[in-house]
Amino acid sequence: MRVAIISDVHANYHALEAVLSDIDRDGVDAVWCLGDTVGYGPRPNECCDEVRHRSDQCLVGNHDLVVLGELDVGDFNDEAAAAVRWTSDVLAAESRDFLQQLEPSARLHGVDLFHASARDPVWEYVLTEEAARGTLELSTAPIVLVGHSHVALAIAQDGDEVVGGPAPEGTEVELVGRWLLNPGSVGQPRDGDPRAAWLLLDLGRRLAAFHRVPYSVEQTQREMRDRGLPETLASRLERGE
Repeated sequence: MRVAIISDVHANYHALEAVLSDIDRDGVDAVWCLGDTVGYGPRPNECCDEVRHRSDQCLVGNHDLVVLGELDVGDFNDEAAAAVRWTSDVLAAESRDFLQQLEPSARLHGVDLFHASARDPVWEYVLTEEAARGTLELSTAPIVLVGHSHVALAIAQDGDEVVGGPAPEGTEVELVGRWLLNPGSVGQPRDGDPRAAWLLLDLGRRLAAFHRVPYSVEQTQREMRDRGLPETLASRLERGE
């Protein structure tokens, strides 16, 4: 079974379109989304529609939950909070219904999925050895998928050791033993590469391949500025940070 893993779309429709086109060219059996379909970006409803129709499994993320009123907007920084308020105002009923049906974790085909981590499926960033170890210790699955950090990662458990780190485009790993993988972000990468990210997971061949896709960053930025979203959120897209 070949599965495309996407995460952290963040209402960036042009990035999502580019990733889905790339996925279609690769030929997969399913698409799994690790959450945060909305937040930050200018086209939340279009992204909800596309993810709803294209994903076989979708999780809910912290930005989805705060837009639904299930988290406190005060827990977000000023720019993110401004985007939350704008998104809440424009979110369509169909998009809201879609997000309300989702959970922050799942298990499919022996793979554990978390928006953030096993210790805290909504909030914890897996960016340290300690955080990776904590999630691997709480999960029994051989493959664990996380999102939330916007950084593509490939981390292996080798006996008592946790090894690995960032996974730039072209990284391929043989899924021998236990692995924690983050596909990176579709809509707002934060690893210095502004291209949209996704992960191909081949469960039959036990392989994972990390992909990056160019898209029109300028078009998304223009739409963000037209909607009055914070300039910081728009300008960071070109730097991948």
